[in-house]
Amino acid sequence: MSREGKEESGNIWKSRFVSLILQLSHTMRGFKLKDRCKTTQVHADNTNPFPISPTSSKLQYPTINSILSESPFLPYGLPKTHSFEPPLDLSLKSLDFVQSLADLYRKLQMTQDFNKSLLHLEQYALLYTLGDPKLLRRCLQSARQHAVDVHSKVVLSAWLRFERREDELVGSSAFDCIGRVLECPKTALLHGYDPKSVFDHCQSHPPPNQISDAYNFLTSENDGGIIHFCIHNQEVNCIRGRIAALSAPLKSMLYGDFIESDKEKIDFTHTGISVDGMRAVDSFSRTRRFDSYPPNILLELLSFANRFCCEELKSASDSYLASLVSDIDEALILIDYALDERAPLLVASCLQLMLRELPGYLYNPKVLKTFCSSEARERLATVGQASFLLYYFLSQVAIEDNMMSKVTLMLLERLKECATERWQKALAMHQLGCVLLQRKDYKEAQHYFEMAIEAGHVYSVVGVARAKFKQGQRFLAFELINGIISEYTPTGWMYQERSLYSLGKQKILDVNDATRLDPALSFPYKYRAIVMVEENQIEAAIVEINRIVGFKVSPDCLELRAWCFIALEDYQSAIRDIRALLTLEPNYMMFRGKMRADHLVELLSLHVQPWSPADCWMQLYDRWSSVDDIGSLAVIHQMLINDPGRSILRFRQSLLLLRLNCQKAAMRSLRLARNHSTSTYERLVYEGWILYDTGHREEALAKAEESISLQRSFEAFFLKAYALADATLDSESSSYVIQLLEEALKCPSDGLRKGQALNNLGSIYVDCNKLDLAADCYVRALEIKHTRAHQGLARVYHLKSDRKSAYEEMTKLIDKAQNKASAYEKRSEYCDRDMANGDLSMASLLDPLRTYPYRYMAAVLMDDQRETEAVEELTRAISFKPDLQMLNLRAAFHESMTDFSRALQDSEAALCLDPNHKDTLDLYSRTRLKNT
Repeated sequence: MSREGKEESGNIWKSRFVSLILQLSHTMRGFKLKDRCKTTQVHADNTNPFPISPTSSKLQYPTINSILSESPFLPYGLPKTHSFEPPLDLSLKSLDFVQSLADLYRKLQMTQDFNKSLLHLEQYALLYTLGDPKLLRRCLQSARQHAVDVHSKVVLSAWLRFERREDELVGSSAFDCIGRVLECPKTALLHGYDPKSVFDHCQSHPPPNQISDAYNFLTSENDGGIIHFCIHNQEVNCIRGRIAALSAPLKSMLYGDFIESDKEKIDFTHTGISVDGMRAVDSFSRTRRFDSYPPNILLELLSFANRFCCEELKSASDSYLASLVSDIDEALILIDYALDERAPLLVASCLQLMLRELPGYLYNPKVLKTFCSSEARERLATVGQASFLLYYFLSQVAIEDNMMSKVTLMLLERLKECATERWQKALAMHQLGCVLLQRKDYKEAQHYFEMAIEAGHVYSVVGVARAKFKQGQRFLAFELINGIISEYTPTGWMYQERSLYSLGKQKILDVNDATRLDPALSFPYKYRAIVMVEENQIEAAIVEINRIVGFKVSPDCLELRAWCFIALEDYQSAIRDIRALLTLEPNYMMFRGKMRADHLVELLSLHVQPWSPADCWMQLYDRWSSVDDIGSLAVIHQMLINDPGRSILRFRQSLLLLRLNCQKAAMRSLRLARNHSTSTYERLVYEGWILYDTGHREEALAKAEESISLQRSFEAFFLKAYALADATLDSESSSYVIQLLEEALKCPSDGLRKGQALNNLGSIYVDCNKLDLAADCYVRALEIKHTRAHQGLARVYHLKSDRKSAYEEMTKLIDKAQNKASAYEKRSEYCDRDMANGDLSMASLLDPLRTYPYRYMAAVLMDDQRETEAVEELTRAISFKPDLQMLNLRAAFHESMTDFSRALQDSEAALCLDPNHKDTLDLYSRTRLKNT
C-alpha cells in the first residue's frame, strides 16, 4: 500500500472510531440499559466533534493522543504509557528460585514428620508464584497430612474445601464431606496424629461420650453419703464423694477445712448454675458421660467446670458441645460463649464452620468481630485458636475478594502479629505493603516493604521503588532497581520494573530485555501495543497482543485487544474478545473500572448481524474444529445469554478453559454446570468432574457409576473411562476402558463430544498396539471435524514407520488450527534434525511456556558435546519456567559433567515440586553418594 493509501486508511478508522465512541458516550449518560440501545444512528446528535480549521477547508482529524486527552469525546480509553504499570507479585518471590526450592526440600528431609506441617505451608507460599493450582493443593494436602493439633487440622481442611469452592454448590452444606479424612470436618476435631490415615476414607464418629476407664464406678468406699445442693427453692441430691472427685477445689470444699464440709445442705443459688444444670453435674459425677442435654445446659456445665476447675467435666462438655455445632448460625452464637469459657474444642468447631462458609460469610459482622481486631486475635490466642496459618488463609480469601478493602488490611495486620519465622514476617510485610500501595498510602507501604527486605525478601525492593516513584522520586526508584540488576543475576521482571523509571529509548530497551529474559511476562507485550496505538499502528498493536494471548489468556490482554478492534470498527472481533473475557471474569469492569463489560457487549451488538441459535451452533462447530478456543468461548457465552440453564454448555466452557490453562474459571464453570443440572444423573457427572480435577479420582469414579445406575449417558461413561485411563493400564484394564468408550458412543451426544471420545478411544487402541482400529477411530473423528485427531493419526503413521505421512498429517493440523504451538512441537518428531529445530523454534515462539522444545534443543547440544551451551539453554528456560522435567534433565547434565553439587541442587529442587518422581529420586540418590 502507498503512503497516501495508508494515511487515507488511518483517517477512515479514526473517523469511525470517534463516531462509535461518541455514540457510546452519549448513550451511557443517564439512561437505563434498555434505553441505551434504541437508536441505530452512528451519531447521537448532529454536532461535528471536529470543527473545520479556519485556514483550511479540510476536516482536521486528531491523533490517538489527542483523542485520548479529549474527555468529552472519549471518557473511557486506553491506559497511557506513562501511567501504565504491571501489578506487584503478592507472593514470596525468590531471586534464586531453584536454590530456595532445594533448601526447602533439605529442610523437609531433615525435619521429623510431626513438625513438617508449617514447612509445607512455607512451600505453598514459595510455589504460589508459579500459579499452578494442583501443585498448591498438594502443598496444602501435605500440610494437612502432617498437622498435629486440632486447630491446624480445622484450618487446613477448610482451606482445601475452599479451593474446591464447595460453598458454591447449591444444596451443599458446610459440613458435607467428600468421604476422605483429608477434608472431613468431624475428623478435624479429633486429637491425635496419624499421617498415614489422612487419605483414607473417613467414618462417622460418635460424640465423645464414653465412660472413663480411669474412674472406678463400682467403688463406694469414698462416696461419703448424700449432699444436698440448694438452688433457690429446690434441692439436687448428689453423692458427696463423686462431686468431690470432680476437682481439687470441690474436694477441699466438701472434705477440707471449709464449713461446707460439715453440712449436708449447701446453697448453690449464686454459683450461676440452674437446677437442671446441677442435675447434669450429678449425672456426670456418677457415670462420667452425658445424656442428651440441650446446648444451654452444656454451656452451664462449661461455666461450672471453669468455676470449680473440673478439668474432666470441662473437657467432656467442651468436646460434646463441639460435636453438636452443625450450622453457621449456631457457630456465630456459640463462639462468644466458647471464648468466654475458654473451651478450645468448641471454639475450633465454631471456627471450622465459619471458615468452611468462606467467602460467603467473610463480611458478616460477627465473623469480622471474631477475627479482625487485635483484641479478637488475642482472645482467640487464649484458647490456642490464633495462628499464622489461620490468618494466612483468611487474608488470602480477602485479597482474592477485594484487595483494597479495610477487612483485607486488618487481616494482614493480624497476620503480621502472628508471624514468627523470617519467611512469615517477609510475606506478611510484603503483602501489607502491596495493599497499602493500592490504597495510595505510599509512605506506609514503603515502610512495610522495607521491613520485608529486612526479613530477607529482596523482591520487596520493587515495592519500595514503586512507592518512591509514586512520591515523585523517579531517580531513586531507578537506582534501586538498577542496583538489583547489578548485584543479582538479571531476570525479566527486573528489567520490566526498571522500564517504569527509564526514559526515552532506554525504556523500550528495558521492556524488550524483559521479554527476552522472560517471554511469559504480559506487561511488555501490552506496553509495546499501547505505544503502537499511540503511534496510530493499530494493526501492529493487535499483532503484538496476539503474541501473548496465543499462550497466556488474561482479561486485561483481551480487553486491550478488544479496544483495538473497536478502533478498527471490527465490532465482531471486539465482541468475541469481550465475551471471552466475561467467561474468565463475569463481573469485569472495562476501561479502568468505568464500564461493565457486558453492557459494552450489548452496545456493540447493535452494529453486528445477530446470530440465531442455529447460527451459534454452526459457529461453535467451526471454531471448535479450527482449534479456536477463544472464539469457541465467545460463542458459548452468547449461547448462555439466551439459555443460561444449559448445563452442557457450561461444561463445554469448562473444557475450553482448561485447554487455555484457566483452571479457576474452569472450576467455576463446572460448578455452574452442576448447579443448573436438571436431573440427578447429570448432576452426579459434574460433581464427578469436580472431584477428578481436584485429585479425588476414586470419588469421581463412584459418582460416574452412581450416575450410570440412574441413566446411561455419554458423559457418565466418558467420565468413568477418562478417570480409569488416568492410571497405568494393563491389557484387561485397557479392554474395560475401550468398552466404556464404546458404550459412551452409543449414547446420544453431539459431534463435538463424540469426536473427543473417538480420539480417546484411538489413543487406547494405540497403547494396545491395535493400530488399524486406532486409525479408524481417528478417521471417524476427523469426519465430524474433530481436528485434533490429525495428531493421533500421525502417531499411527509414525508407528507404522511411515514418517512422511505422519509429517503430512501434522501439517494438515497446522493449516487448520488457530493454536498451532503443540502441532509444531509434535510435527518435529516426524522430520530430520534441521526441520525439527525449525518446528521447535516456531513452537517456542508461539508458546514459550512449552518445555519440550528447550529440553530437545539442550539434548541436541549435549549430543554434540556442547555441554556448557546445553546447560545454558535449560538455565534460560528454567529462569522463567522452573519445570520438573527441565530441572531433572539439567541435573542429569550436571551429573554427566561431574558437577555433583549442582546436580544435587537441581534434584532437590525437582523433588520439592514432586517428591515421588522416580527418575529424580534415583538421580538424587546417586549424586548424594558422589557428592560426599
